[in-house]
Amino acid sequence: MFVDHVKVYVRGGDGGDGMVAFRREKYVPNGGPAGGDGGKGGNIVFMVDEGLRTLMDFRYKRIFKADRGTHGMSKNQHGAKAQDTIIQVPPGTVVKDADTGETIADLVEQGQTAIITRGGRGGRGNSRFATPQNPAPELSEKGEPGFERNVVLELKVLADAGLVGFPSVGKSTLLSVVSAAKPKIAEYHFTTIVPNLGMVETEDHRSFVMADLPGLIEGAHQGVGLGHQFLRHIERTRVIIHVIDMSALEGRDPYDDYMTITEELKQYNMRLTERPELIVANKMDMPDSEENLKKFREKMPEDAQIFPVSALSRQGLSNLLFAIADLIEVTPEFPLIDEEVDESESTVLYKHEKESDGFTITRESDGAFVLSGYAIERMFKMTDFSREDSIRRFSRQMRGMGIDDALRERGAENGDTVRLLEFEFEFMD
Repeated sequence: MFVDHVKVYVRGGDGGDGMVAFRREKYVPNGGPAGGDGGKGGNIVFMVDEGLRTLMDFRYKRIFKADRGTHGMSKNQHGAKAQDTIIQVPPGTVVKDADTGETIADLVEQGQTAIITRGGRGGRGNSRFATPQNPAPELSEKGEPGFERNVVLELKVLADAGLVGFPSVGKSTLLSVVSAAKPKIAEYHFTTIVPNLGMVETEDHRSFVMADLPGLIEGAHQGVGLGHQFLRHIERTRVIIHVIDMSALEGRDPYDDYMTITEELKQYNMRLTERPELIVANKMDMPDSEENLKKFREKMPEDAQIFPVSALSRQGLSNLLFAIADLIEVTPEFPLIDEEVDESESTVLYKHEKESDGFTITRESDGAFVLSGYAIERMFKMTDFSREDSIRRFSRQMRGMGIDDALRERGAENGDTVRLLEFEFEFMD
């Protein structure tokens, strides 16, 4: 089964906890704090493996979590960093954030890697908190939680040339006779339901990768037919090859077919119109094909490159393959992400933006105040509430963030309930 679009959950490993410990050695009075830091959690890393062709593996496993770091130990021994979790993906995989749509990575080369989510840092041991005022603190941090996100993986096949056209115009037949690929061929529409790749070699020993992509119909850019599966894969191709059924046996006009396909590519992505194209007038061994080709040429621009062929009888294929190879040699790759910079802007204006408070306060039906937000939740998870020093430090941090004042502004009074995650506190004014 060909799988080219999946959604998965990834989470970096938690950091190891810091330790509270003290030196207890003979003849060393007041040895002081000796608690080590926790190790960093592992990252989730995607790596390209050329042996993979689809995202099939992600169909059965969609949750990936990295290992956590080792906890700190006594004698100032720091915990070990966790190993990164390496996940293999096929070349051509684009990784996007499922919530924001932001492109995180575009993985195309063998061995290329990208860190998708990072592990949390290790918590600090009590040696880190020693001060002249408090030389023996009983205070440490828990490990930072690993970062998490939902990501969408899209596979966009790596092909130098892509065959486009209506269903049953002969794309699969053409690929099967110019390469060793074995696509499904039958006399009905949408025989091809997944992209097929084939390595093509010309008579002068130049080679390139050709893709037979699912047939287009009108409305494909909106998901009609197999358009939503097809158009994702055409984005990487350097040369677009329009295959036209010049026999018109199905009652369609060849020129109308060409204009419909061109419009669908334009509607999906304007950048596709920048790619060079060749037009293959297929099925020239059929009656009326010569007359239809003459009418087609009259409607097309003079510089249009049109190649009359018969994929079935292999007529005219050599010239077509030479032209494709020549065009690929002079056509650069088209980046999926627009990296152009406006050089006219020689200056940059920096504006001060007030940082967000890092927390929000809401009110529930029972009158309790609910604290939420990444900063306060991260701080809470890294606090060891089994030690008095850690509780006092957490209270100071909350006060420093302005949470106490914000609760008072919202009407909090002495004895009111404050919730944070699954825990409850009592507000003390």
